[in-house]
Amino acid sequence: MASVMCARLLQRSARGFNLSTRTTTAFSSPFQCRAHRLGPGDDELYQRTTVSIMQKEPGASIMIHGYSTRGFNIDDNKVYGPCALLPPAILQWNVGGHEDISEESVSLFHLLEPRIEMLILGTGSRTERINPKVLALLKKKGIAVEVQDTANACATFNFMMSEGRLVAAGLIPPSVSKALEVQEE
Repeated sequence: MASVMCARLLQRSARGFNLSTRTTTAFSSPFQCRAHRLGPGDDELYQRTTVSIMQKEPGASIMIHGYSTRGFNIDDNKVYGPCALLPPAILQWNVGGHEDISEESVSLFHLLEPRIEMLILGTGSRTERINPKVLALLKKKGIAVEVQDTANACATFNFMMSEGRLVAAGLIPPSVSKALEVQEE
C-alpha cells in the first residue's frame, strides 16, 4: 500500500512522465516513502509513547483566592489548617508548624508522576528555615524548593499555575499577628 501511495505521488508530481513497473519496485521499502506509518512490525523504530496529564481540562487550574489564620480559600473551597496543593488535588497536610516539615511530611511531593518542577513552602507569617536534610532530599529528587512566608507563597503558586508549570505547594496558615494589640500598663 505504501508503494502504491508513493507511485501516485510521483505520478502527480511528474506530470507527463510515464512510470513503468520497474520504477515502482524501487519504492517497495516502506522507509523510502514519507506516507508510511511505523507499526509494531517495524522493530526498534516503533516505540509507544506514554503521556501523563496532570490536568485534564486546559485552563482549569487551582488558584488560591485568600488566606487567613484559620486556613485558605482555594477555588471557593474552604480548607482549614495546613494544606498540600497537588494540582488538581487539595489535601490536608499533617504539620503543625515549620519545624514539623520533615523528610516524611514532604514525601508526598516527590512521589508524584509526572514529577513536579517546584515545591513552594509557605511557612506562616514569616519565612522560616527548613531542615537542611529535607532540602537535600528534594534536591536529590530533582525538585526545586522555594521557602517563603505564606502570603508570598500563595502569590508565587498562583503565578506559576497561571504559566502552566508543574508546581505544588505546602502551606501553613499565618499565625495571629499581635503587632497592633494595645498593651495595658
